[in-house]
Amino acid sequence: MTRFVPLAILFSLGAPAPSAVDGRKAYETRCTGCHGADGAGGGHGPGIVESRRARARSQQEVRDVIVKGIPEAGMPAFPMSAEDAEAIAAYVIALRSPASGNPTAGDAAAGAAFFAGKGKCAGCHMIGGRGGILGPDLTNLARERRLAQIVQALDDPKSKPSRSVNLRLRDGGSVRGLVRYEGPFDIGVLGLDGAFHSISKAAIADLKREAPLMPPFQAAETERRDLLAFLTRLDGRSSAHAQPMGEGVSFADIARPQPGEWPTYHGSLSGNRHSPLARIDTANVANLAPKWIFPIPGDSRRALQTTPIVAGGIMYVTAVNQAWGLDARTGREIWHFNRPRTSGLVGDAAGGINRGVAILGDRVFLQTDNAHLLALHRLTGQLLWDVELADSRDHYGSTGAPLVVNDLVIAGVSGGDEGVRGFLDAYRASTGERVWRFWTVPAPGEEGSETWQGSAAKHGCAATWLTGSYDPEAGILYWPTGNPCPDYNGDERKGDNLYSDSVLALDPVTGRKKWHFQFTPHDLHDWDATESLVLVDAPFRGRPRKLLLQGNRNGFFYVLDRITGEFLMAEPFVKRLTWASGIGPDGRPKMLPGSAPTPPGSLVCPAVAGASNWPATAFHPGTGLFFLMAQESCNVYTKAPQEWTRGDSFYGGATRRAPGEPSPKFLRALDMETGKLAWEVPVEGGILQSGLMTTAGGLVFYGDGSGAFIAADAASGKLLWHFDTGMAWKASPMTYSLNGDQYVAVAAGSAIMAFGLP
Repeated sequence: MTRFVPLAILFSLGAPAPSAVDGRKAYETRCTGCHGADGAGGGHGPGIVESRRARARSQQEVRDVIVKGIPEAGMPAFPMSAEDAEAIAAYVIALRSPASGNPTAGDAAAGAAFFAGKGKCAGCHMIGGRGGILGPDLTNLARERRLAQIVQALDDPKSKPSRSVNLRLRDGGSVRGLVRYEGPFDIGVLGLDGAFHSISKAAIADLKREAPLMPPFQAAETERRDLLAFLTRLDGRSSAHAQPMGEGVSFADIARPQPGEWPTYHGSLSGNRHSPLARIDTANVANLAPKWIFPIPGDSRRALQTTPIVAGGIMYVTAVNQAWGLDARTGREIWHFNRPRTSGLVGDAAGGINRGVAILGDRVFLQTDNAHLLALHRLTGQLLWDVELADSRDHYGSTGAPLVVNDLVIAGVSGGDEGVRGFLDAYRASTGERVWRFWTVPAPGEEGSETWQGSAAKHGCAATWLTGSYDPEAGILYWPTGNPCPDYNGDERKGDNLYSDSVLALDPVTGRKKWHFQFTPHDLHDWDATESLVLVDAPFRGRPRKLLLQGNRNGFFYVLDRITGEFLMAEPFVKRLTWASGIGPDGRPKMLPGSAPTPPGSLVCPAVAGASNWPATAFHPGTGLFFLMAQESCNVYTKAPQEWTRGDSFYGGATRRAPGEPSPKFLRALDMETGKLAWEVPVEGGILQSGLMTTAGGLVFYGDGSGAFIAADAASGKLLWHFDTGMAWKASPMTYSLNGDQYVAVAAGSAIMAFGLP
């Protein structure tokens, strides 16, 4: 039975306005018979403290209802003096207000000490990133709960249904903990052992509902008073701060993923998007069928760009400023973190783009549209810390997935067409402390600054919005960079414009550069180098090498020595390529005349979107083939005649499609050693849609612009299976296994879909 808190006790704890105190006696005399002593409802009338359901919200509206009644609902008018009506209305408003509007008297500092110490509350509850995870996060308690609700939760924890269960399993095991979700067939439990358990109800021999873990509150009156003073002031204004890293996913598990897990954006730190799983193969893939679907709430027309991450049976997926923890076996929601989108943004950050998260220990790392990096608890989604990378008012944003290297979180920024000065940051995973920053546009006097002649370097772009790769053995971090600004006008940025359109090889401990390679010096066509950096150990031209592969937007497939940065090979992977005749022995393009934008316009191939783009490429070590989406396309590039700094655009020109120009798209497989085409499959949609993933089962997975999710033979390109989703593609597939069953998952349109064998 629900225990109601007497109002006399309730308001003796706080300091409501005098009119509300004066109105209590009038309320008790006239209103409790219908609406209950605490306003939660009586035998003859509804509750009036739930403001979401209330007909009258303001004090004036409440007063009018009291005086005039609601005849159609059976509430008569109550003639009374204006003073009494005003007093009752003020009292009702005080009843339904959040506790932060009426904090109670007492020593809040002493209450905080009691919470963390003698009261043992912090063992289960988290505030501002510190505390336990078994109880609700109380950071915003006073803004989200009324005083009566807080008092009732302390004195009578049984007033709410218990989520505590004790399960005895048919295999002899047992699980005790808190229910995160439950359905007719499955149950998800956050165990007291600190792990998440996904359990089929068919596997349960006995399910016992237990009393809440929280006991009724017992303390001295002064301790109770001070604790309430502390709790009723928890309005979320104090910033989240870190607590020591907890157990969970170690960096060793990320560097050498556990069988069946996909713990990073690319699945592995090498960026090769290849899985060793082979349960699904060329012989049985035709039997692949949907296992579950999780729709992401929001704009169904906006295709997600997230790649799911799976570790410890939990899948982590994102939309802009949102993250979910899902049961990877069933697709059921375990937790959800949400922050409102930021108004006033420009460029990609304003477009609602987010590509995923990184994980380490007990936390998940998410970048936001306004260039913040957040740490969330991986089992609950509770915010642990929040740092700002850059001021979004300067056109900075964050759209990519971070990368964890040892105990650091590496995070880049977007804004590469909006005039930012690009950089790459590293933050301590435990605290959010920034450890180093590497500027991708050098400051005057720094190495590389001589490659910027003119005023453009102040807003030189070279953004870092796509996730890089890491070689744990060599201890080298690799990160791709975007185009220089202004995009199509180089008058105020003469020179190569380092480190735009490059791969940076950095020491992850210090952020110092080991080497760099620039794919497109003095880029005038917006050909970012923000394509996957694939690390491969393989023989190359007669000797074993540690290689870096990339299918660049400029139309060339590159092979570099990833230890030294030595240029080894570049071959075109598109036929329509008019800006360069090839790549010289020094790695620099052999430029062709007529490729620079002009005021009338210049027809150049590839188009501005590139011969490839950011959606993931993949490498299959069993076949030696590199896979990418390729587009045969051209654009007319126009240089703006006006000064590039005028107006609010940093493009310095424009592009348009050439009339009658076809743009065929293909899934292409390239021989890694020669760059030559092994096979191709025509696709709809093309390079700005689906990414790729290969498996040891001999398969390559991708999405077609028709809405089909497809599996092809990685050796031959033969199409073996498809499923029509009716969705648009902006993401890349991944695969994982649980209990011996392999799943393939992908963000299809605005939903996450998982497939498996019967």
